[in-house]
Amino acid sequence: MAEKPPTTPRPEAAGRAPAPEVIAAIATAAGRGGVGIVRVSGPQLAAFARTLCGKAPLARVATRADFCAADASLIDSGLVLYFPAPHSFTGEDVLELHGHGGIVVMQLLLARCLDLGARLAEPGEFTRRAFLNGKLDLAQAEAVADLIDAATASAARSAVRSLHGAFSNEINALLAELTELRALVEATLDFPDEDVDFLAAADAFGRLDRLHARVAAVFARAEQGRLLQAGLHVVLAGQPNVGKSSLLNCLTGDELAIVSAQPGTTRDVVRGTLQVAGIPLHVIDTAGLRDSTDEIEQIGIARSWHEIERADVLVLLVDARTGITDAERAILAQLPAQLARITVYNKVDLAGRQAERHEESGGVAISLSAKTGEGVELLRCELLRIAGWQPSEDVFIARERHLRALAATRDHLVAARAELPRLELFAEELRLAQKALATITGEFSADQLLGEIFGRFCIGK
Repeated sequence: MAEKPPTTPRPEAAGRAPAPEVIAAIATAAGRGGVGIVRVSGPQLAAFARTLCGKAPLARVATRADFCAADASLIDSGLVLYFPAPHSFTGEDVLELHGHGGIVVMQLLLARCLDLGARLAEPGEFTRRAFLNGKLDLAQAEAVADLIDAATASAARSAVRSLHGAFSNEINALLAELTELRALVEATLDFPDEDVDFLAAADAFGRLDRLHARVAAVFARAEQGRLLQAGLHVVLAGQPNVGKSSLLNCLTGDELAIVSAQPGTTRDVVRGTLQVAGIPLHVIDTAGLRDSTDEIEQIGIARSWHEIERADVLVLLVDARTGITDAERAILAQLPAQLARITVYNKVDLAGRQAERHEESGGVAISLSAKTGEGVELLRCELLRIAGWQPSEDVFIARERHLRALAATRDHLVAARAELPRLELFAEELRLAQKALATITGEFSADQLLGEIFGRFCIGK
């Protein structure tokens, strides 16, 4: 990542005593590989490196070195990179020890670092220190994990933009506008004889409306980014033998589920993931929904209903030859009221019908053949439409907490408009809007929130 100029440490990190501990962890994935990296961060690592490698490393230069045990025996040979504070990822001295990527040799090298006084880093602790030392804001820090976890190329590109500050810049611009508006309103409170007339002359209400519109626009882009990160959970449901497993296999292009003419073949949840226009679709095949005395099948049916309750979209499969019967009506009667649904009439190749999309009383219906693939593209397009996806490169990888913060900001701006002419309440709603918005970049962030965020990172990052 491109390095940033040193910035002022955050209040949480400023003036801490004693000095931060030295932390170390294996930064590469577990397993066998050509190269493995142990990362170390903390104060005064030049002396640490001299003890480990027998020589002082050059700053910001890859240097060949021997990594030695306490008895001077050789652990491994490789490269050492030394980044003195504050010009490093964490803002502290950082060492990267590049050795051969075997599990045992990496563990031996890590153990040597711990013998020299380092402690094992917690998940996400390197990135947390970067945040606390002002190298990244909280949205950028989260983008590090999002880039690592990106399931599609679109998600990766969006995460890189957020990592380099695109999302944070939008939020900071909104905060600057909100701060100006708050300053104007707070100044007005000192001149009660002017009040609303003064605000009107300064176009405070026009500023408020424009700010509300910008927040709504950023929310829309962030909502698209959440789709890139989290994807859409799609559950296939219906009676036994209507083609759920065949449709799963057709959508994913893999034989994930067993297909048989015997009803009740699928007795547990089967999952598959595919990409459509850069969006991860997590498709879940479920056991056929019917009355059964078979104990194992009953467990599978119970799990089916559990997945339906958690779904973003339900695809209800129906045999095109019979249409919706009393069995499907019974299923429909038990569905959550707000659950988005697509009715799929499968086996059009056997029914002598054409693949098509059409409207019906219950919503959208797709006629297709999971066996031949005819009409499956119509289903993919409909899933994207329900998700609200608008193809664009100008979106932000966003998390649920970002959307909640933006929604709260939007609601407080609406409430502020409603409080006129009570300027004290108007000002308070603006303050609450600013506080909600600032949680995105971490200006107002509780330690509990930071622990939850960074605890989800991998060790070594």
